Amino acid sequence: MSKKVYYKIGDVSDKFDVNASLLRYWEKEFSFINPKKNSKGTRYYTRKDMDNIEIVHHLVKEKGLTIQGAKEYLENRKNENTVDKLEVIVTLKRTRELLSDIRDVLTTRTTIE
Repeated sequence: MSKKVYYKIGDVSDKFDVNASLLRYWEKEFSFINPKKNSKGTRYYTRKDMDNIEIVHHLVKEKGLTIQGAKEYLENRKNENTVDKLEVIVTLKRTRELLSDIRDVLTTRTTIE
């Protein structure tokens, strides 16, 4: 994704390959997902919101937990640095994505020359 400050719900849903309605649902279920809204109700997600969505996405879509299971997991593991570990996973995925983009740019330059 580009280095925007705010992302619209369509951008976020495309990145995580989920419906916008699911993002709105997660927003209701997880208080730490809290995008800014303008007067028309358009949601604007920050990088921190994206990181929080990545954590929920990892727990629900990749680990297969239910919404309630993810809530309990996060609540029970607060003191065990689990959230920190999940944030490390998010950072590593973002780093892999960045490195992949760099590789693509370098491959394209090599092909052109």
